[in-house]
Amino acid sequence: MALAQVHWYSTSLQKSVGMNVILPDSGTGPFATLYLLHGLSDDYTTWQRRSRIEWYVRDLPLIVVMADGARNFYTDNAEGPPYASFFSRELPTFIERNFPARSDRDGRCIGGLSMGGYGALRLALGFPERYASATSHSGTLLAWRYDPAFTSLGIDEHRRVFGIAAEGSSHDLISLARMAEQNKLLPRLQIDCGTDDFLLGSNRHFINKLCEHGIRCEYTEYPGDHNWDYWDLHIQEAIAFHMTPERIR
Repeated sequence: MALAQVHWYSTSLQKSVGMNVILPDSGTGPFATLYLLHGLSDDYTTWQRRSRIEWYVRDLPLIVVMADGARNFYTDNAEGPPYASFFSRELPTFIERNFPARSDRDGRCIGGLSMGGYGALRLALGFPERYASATSHSGTLLAWRYDPAFTSLGIDEHRRVFGIAAEGSSHDLISLARMAEQNKLLPRLQIDCGTDDFLLGSNRHFINKLCEHGIRCEYTEYPGDHNWDYWDLHIQEAIAFHMTPERIR
């Protein structure tokens, strides 16, 4: 496989952004793309530094894109950059123009851990016409509600990201999931969380809300905590979940 490190100027963010791209070393493409999102305290290099992601995708016809999301929860900030617009529009356009990547919905999947778990669902449910599947490991899935149990953001930073009335807004994953379901565009969803993770309660609450609204989702609890031992292990199930027959062709 090949690895590309890319720095380019984002017009939507109005700043230079960095990303790593893993490319298959066989086949002619175009290939499906997995957008893999990092957590709150990390950056675009962390998946490669802390996990065996390169090894896990070594024989797959899959491009993996790991771009920097800063501390902005991959959403259009109430008082800040439009990260949802960047990740759902500008970034895929850039990837599909410069790499042998498919440009159809079945060719795009997204996943992440912690903040990136929220981000994967935020993007897939907010733009369901663009992503066919999404996965979350240990996600901060109730992050739009200010509660120290759900987020490590301080109250001022939380307000800058989500605003003061996020319930029912484009930050609210339950609201987005209901809308995607109503429009018959719900992506395939897989969520997991460790049984010793401090976010286990919020993940269970989120899944219960999805069930109340009849929204389909695969959910599994595994032994483990909020750490890289857990994420490196379970990214393998996420990759298998994403690699449907439509993506292996």
